[in-house]
Amino acid sequence: MSDLKAKFEETVNYVQTAEGDFQPSNELKLKMYALFKQATEGDVTGKKPGMMDFVGRAKYQAWEDLKGASADEAMQQYIDAIEELKA
Repeated sequence: MSDLKAKFEETVNYVQTAEGDFQPSNELKLKMYALFKQATEGDVTGKKPGMMDFVGRAKYQAWEDLKGASADEAMQQYIDAIEELKA
């Protein structure tokens, strides 16, 4: 396992288990969702959710905005965003 992948998994675990002071905004949650999906699954697939599915549509759009980014780029951006919050 590469160092980047190990650090990414460690960061994902931190985000999933963080309590107390870690209160990300909805905008940050959306960004982290999209980066996670891009890092783990690649470019967005499937049909865009309907107009009335506001949350699903926002998630899809955030992920779609990362189209073409490599898994390594997405992992590094995810790590950097969380490290910035910790500082």
